[in-house]
Amino acid sequence: MTNTVRTANEQDLDELACLFDSYRQFYELTPDAELAREFIKDRFTKNDSVILVAVDEQSSCIGFCQMYPTYCSLVAKPIYTLYDIFVHHDARERGMGRQLLNAAQNRSVADGMARMDLTTAKNNVKAQSLYLSLGWVRDDVFYTYSWNC
Repeated sequence: MTNTVRTANEQDLDELACLFDSYRQFYELTPDAELAREFIKDRFTKNDSVILVAVDEQSSCIGFCQMYPTYCSLVAKPIYTLYDIFVHHDARERGMGRQLLNAAQNRSVADGMARMDLTTAKNNVKAQSLYLSLGWVRDDVFYTYSWNC
């Protein structure tokens, strides 16, 4: 058996929550297993995102990506925002990030999306290289702004 990517389900909740907490820590947030579990559980309950999981030969979750459906007013079509992508540090360098992105791209096409958007940290050069190798185009026209409530 080889590593595969599939749509996550509620049976993946515990492993996925651990991965999500590790993902948050990657971005230097304080570990919070309860917050991670509740957030992922809410995504399943509300069915407001698509979560794909990378699983290894033992069917353990070793990575995930999460896409949120939204719309692009300019093209007047639905799009996905790929907000989260993470592979456990012990499973890196095995092509799982590439597999997750390929699966996300295929899912976007199958779901009739016009495109996918993502953002990443400016210093995450390794991820940027992967995105470019898969045909993603970096936006040099628009700035991204945030406003915290």
